[in-house]
Amino acid sequence: MRHLPIPVVVAGAFVLTLSASQVHSQRSSAPKPYTTWSDYAGSADSAQYSALNQINRSNVSTLQVAWTFPTGDAAPYIFNPVVVDTVMYVLAKNNSIVALDAITGKQLWVHENPKGRITTRGINYWENKDRSERRLLYSNNNFLQAIDALTGESIDSFGVDGRVDLREGLGRDPQKISVQSGTPGRVFENLIILGSATNQEYDSAPGDVRAYDVRTGKLAWTFHTIPHAGEFGYDTWPKDAWKTIGGANAWSELSIDQRRAIVYVPTGSAKYNFYGANRPGANLFGSSLLALDARTGKRLWHFQMVHHDIWDYDNATAPKLLTVRRDGRRIDIVAQAGKTGFLYVFDRVTGRPIWPIEERPVPHSDMPGEETWPTQPFPLGPPPFARQTFTEKDLNPFIEDPGERAKFIEDIRNARNEGIFTPPGLRNTIQMPGNNGGSNFSGAAVDPERGTMFVVSKDFPAMLRLVPPQGSTQASGDAPDPATIRYRSSFGFMITSSGLSAVAPPWTTMTAYDLNSGTIKWKIPLGEVPELAARGITDTGGHFPKVGPVVTAGGLIFTGTRDRTVRALDVDTGKVLWKAEVAAGIEGIPAVYQAGGRQFVVYCAAARATSRTHASPWNPASDAPVPGAYVAFALPRD
Repeated sequence: MRHLPIPVVVAGAFVLTLSASQVHSQRSSAPKPYTTWSDYAGSADSAQYSALNQINRSNVSTLQVAWTFPTGDAAPYIFNPVVVDTVMYVLAKNNSIVALDAITGKQLWVHENPKGRITTRGINYWENKDRSERRLLYSNNNFLQAIDALTGESIDSFGVDGRVDLREGLGRDPQKISVQSGTPGRVFENLIILGSATNQEYDSAPGDVRAYDVRTGKLAWTFHTIPHAGEFGYDTWPKDAWKTIGGANAWSELSIDQRRAIVYVPTGSAKYNFYGANRPGANLFGSSLLALDARTGKRLWHFQMVHHDIWDYDNATAPKLLTVRRDGRRIDIVAQAGKTGFLYVFDRVTGRPIWPIEERPVPHSDMPGEETWPTQPFPLGPPPFARQTFTEKDLNPFIEDPGERAKFIEDIRNARNEGIFTPPGLRNTIQMPGNNGGSNFSGAAVDPERGTMFVVSKDFPAMLRLVPPQGSTQASGDAPDPATIRYRSSFGFMITSSGLSAVAPPWTTMTAYDLNSGTIKWKIPLGEVPELAARGITDTGGHFPKVGPVVTAGGLIFTGTRDRTVRALDVDTGKVLWKAEVAAGIEGIPAVYQAGGRQFVVYCAAARATSRTHASPWNPASDAPVPGAYVAFALPRD
């Protein structure tokens, strides 16, 4: 294989020429209003920020329920509502799109969907300049669909009979692949830009990023994350890899700098996640941050966080766009939180790191045929937000059974455990914060002008081992080509018999960064385990969450957690200023908006009301029906 030359300190990106519309002074323009919630996560730049301040530190303690709307069935939901004028769009009633009066919660209309998987985390809204056309766009069963936002009726002129098959044009049999993501993509001008969820198998589809015309459904552009012949990065893969290898996909959230027409795309690992003998090379553009021209799909710059990823270290959180002050000048930046616990920060236009990123040697693989990349990038600043090691000294103190504790100690001592880039092999290896740890979708929010960022992180160690397929042989003389062996992962999250993580708490944290200086302002445990709290054991952080915070100009951070609790935190200290219990667990992002002169905060309280990953003595009803509802909070009426 060919190794790309990588310097000791990475310059950070491969930069192409930007158009005049994308090159602006480093001086920030007037801030965006951030007073509506008509996009997923509130705005196209994924800030998860609201400039509304009717609810603030002085009055948040008086918040009360303004209205509720039941989801209407037992399915768990983690949907993030969008609000246009006084209409809210939610997912409810057997995966239907439902329009509500955003002031009262009263149902306006229902668009029923056929059975099948739907975009579960959010929806896209588009309108033309005079607002005579208003559309909602979402995916269902691998098809992109458009409906009228005023009536809920299907728009048959979109695509073919009202839908576009997202499996077409990928060089695979459409009947054998699945590409629909749970996140909704982004609308920019008259385009909808989509990533994909290509599944975890060797035969998954390539992770092309694509844009479609919102009126016609016609494909406008494609960016190949597994490059084709003649494209940049093609030589970081085997020849014609895009025809057989999948992944390097953007299954999570995209962010758009609307003024510069740049879409920032975080990508995941190539497939298979944990074995890469069939794909020697750095594997651009897997596990990278891409900056693309939103109108054409042209690559402007990129940075690869994990070379030849065999750990499933996806970039799962939306890139966050902020303006910071450095050396007396204002710089527009993009910050990417990772599953690794690192925060990577770049100049938004050039891709140059704000703090140096150092390539360091990492352990080699002992797997047949596996050619791990010799170095990986380590940011020298800001400090990590998650723990990146796990030894017997870090064991959960609440493991009461001596035999169970002894077994964990034995497993840890016998595992390969050389840091976050320990290669998977035929014996156990430890991952920390884990391939399901670190920062995940919706897990960060920013104050775009103050240069502050808030990252929710999960410390969740995993024990990983590779297993050859049944019937393969490794005997000397007749062993097959390692690149053709489809090893599978045999891994489990390191969980105690009580259902808790094997690592000591806190299991979930929120870290506040000042990205003007690259320092941590504060860090707190976020959430609780109710059974432990009942015993007086607090400050543990929640367990197995997907928490989406929202920052407001009222000096607050709103979050909801799986312990059935919604909270408002002080933005300067992390102190809990208000909390309330709801009937079900919460994952995802609340909606913050103003309607009828009143500010609302709405949570989708419809996730499993459990802090466990599986059934346990403390959680016997882990698959019980969920009494889901959308719950709106507001200040009391005068």
